Amino acid sequence: MLGRVNHIAIAVPILEEAAAIYRDTLGAKVSAPQSLPEHGVTVVFVELPNTKIELLEPLDDLSPIAAFLQRNPAGGIHHICYETPDINAAAEKLQAVGARVLGDGTPKIGAHGKPVLFLHPKDFNGTLIELEEV
Repeated sequence: MLGRVNHIAIAVPILEEAAAIYRDTLGAKVSAPQSLPEHGVTVVFVELPNTKIELLEPLDDLSPIAAFLQRNPAGGIHHICYETPDINAAAEKLQAVGARVLGDGTPKIGAHGKPVLFLHPKDFNGTLIELEEV
C-alpha cells in the first residue's frame, strides 16, 4: 500500500522567510509559492535528491495550519506524505481495519495535481499521514 516518502510538511508562520532559509542558507532549490484554497494553505516545495520538504503557510485564520501555528507559533512538522498506487483501494483497506480518513473520505486534489487523503493522527502514533496517489 505504501510507497516512498513523497514529502515531509512543515507548517511555518511566514512562508517567504522559511523558503529563504532553505534557499539562501541551505542552498536548496525552492519552488514558487502555490496557493491551494481547497486546503487553506500556500505552499512551496524544497527539492531534495530523495524527497521533498513542503513548507505550509495558512491562507487565513480558518486554515487548519492557522490552528496548528496557534499551538506551535514557531512552526513545526505537520505531516508526512507517502505515495500509494491506488488511493481508493488504500482508503477502503484502511477504513476496513478502523483507521479514520479525515474529511468526507473522498480524495481531494493536492499540490502535485494528484488525489490525496489525510489519515487521523490518533490512529498513527500521533502523526498526521497524507496519502498521495502516484
